[in-house]
Amino acid sequence: MENDMNDVVTARPALDGARPQKDTAFEGFVRAGQTVEMKAFTGVTGAEGGYAVPREIDAAIDATLKAVSPIRSIANVVQVGSAGYRKLVTTGGTPSGWAGEAEARPGTASPVFQEIAPPMGDLYANPSASQAMLDDAQFDVEEWLAGEIAAEFAKAEGAAFVAGSGVNRPRGFLLSPTAATADGVRAFGTLQYLPSGAAGDFTATGAERLIDLVHALRAPYRQGAAFVMNAATLARIRKFKTSDGQFLWQPSLVAGTPATLLGYPVVEAEDMPDIAANSLSIAFGNFRHGYVVAERTETQILRDPYTNKPFVTFYATKRVGGAVTNSEAIKVMKFAAS
Repeated sequence: MENDMNDVVTARPALDGARPQKDTAFEGFVRAGQTVEMKAFTGVTGAEGGYAVPREIDAAIDATLKAVSPIRSIANVVQVGSAGYRKLVTTGGTPSGWAGEAEARPGTASPVFQEIAPPMGDLYANPSASQAMLDDAQFDVEEWLAGEIAAEFAKAEGAAFVAGSGVNRPRGFLLSPTAATADGVRAFGTLQYLPSGAAGDFTATGAERLIDLVHALRAPYRQGAAFVMNAATLARIRKFKTSDGQFLWQPSLVAGTPATLLGYPVVEAEDMPDIAANSLSIAFGNFRHGYVVAERTETQILRDPYTNKPFVTFYATKRVGGAVTNSEAIKVMKFAAS
């Protein structure tokens, strides 16, 4: 009962003459402007109050976009069971002949086979993150790392499909030998090039050279063919006009349909070289017939929390190869006088 009475008393409002003692320094500053020692309190600096300010991080981490080569999307992609993948290509076809109803049918020549073995290599990444970061980060670190690895793998393999050396990686189609001779005369595996007419530049008849490039590719391959070049080269070509003032470049009027050049789609691949003396800056061909991408499996990611404690290592690997399979299906323009 005594405690209850004390609670009632302390719960009553204080009388004017019995107010609780206040901080006299602060009261003096408020009432009379007397100077007091001031302390900065701000959320800008952690030690001055910033630690008390809650931090909010967007769950989606933005990143600069990587220029990913689209060669995979137009090439022949095959899933293989081992690194010893081989592909057979026939050259010249199977000869045939004509005969009358009662005439003898002599034997015909057999087709000639060529074996293609695309060079393969392991594309890998081995980043680490501390266990504390994985536990405390405000976004899914593992999912973010997986996305970053996938984007980097796409960029690296795309560059290899264009200009890879073939040593523990795909051999890019621009690394194939080239010659100016036509189909049926060149050695198998050698791409035909057409000169632009000037070293490191187009001539005044640059549009005509592009037409020559298109028709250097035989008709069976032109069904499904596409131009491949980088954005700088494309910017030059988009300014070309015909003799009656019409642009060679035709923008797409339908969503999802690519713009065309001389009636064929244009694929932007930033790994293609800029226009320079003797550069192979434009390719035209049917890459489904001309280039094969061989991959062992999808990207594999191994999570290793034991080897380097307290860090968790993410080992990602992908085995992929590539090579030109039909050198008649791809033509290139060489920026040279001849």
